Amino acid sequence: MSPQMKSLQDVRLLAGAELSRNARLGYVALLLVSAAMTAVISSLWLTEVALPVRTQWAFGVMSLIGVSWMALSLWTLNARRPLFARDRVIAGGMAVAFTSLFFAGAAAAVVIASNAASLALLSMGALMLACAVSVFVGARRRFADLSARRAALAAR
Repeated sequence: MSPQMKSLQDVRLLAGAELSRNARLGYVALLLVSAAMTAVISSLWLTEVALPVRTQWAFGVMSLIGVSWMALSLWTLNARRPLFARDRVIAGGMAVAFTSLFFAGAAAAVVIASNAASLALLSMGALMLACAVSVFVGARRRFADLSARRAALAAR
């Protein structure tokens, strides 16, 4: 088997993996969970009229986060071409941004309340942020690898 044929088979396997049924099911699950979360938070936000302003802002931000995840999953599911891990880079960036926001809120809670619960919240935020950064870095690395392979094949 020629090296070019092996590379072509590798590319087909990679493209098939990017469009696999498991990936599609994962994005369907993300769409359903984010839609359910957004519906619950939005209904609470809209039906409870006597909420403090901070709580209203928090519900608004959480609703926007849910809508963002829904938009990502819909975009990915509607893509009619191989994404070459671009969707994972976008999702990783969103995860870093949203967990950074959570971490900042937890840090504010520590400053305001300075109790054990707020410290536990800050610790959880730090752990979630570390995981999000790890996922984002891995997605960027995978995207760079796939881009280099595509460029090498295009140069032949």
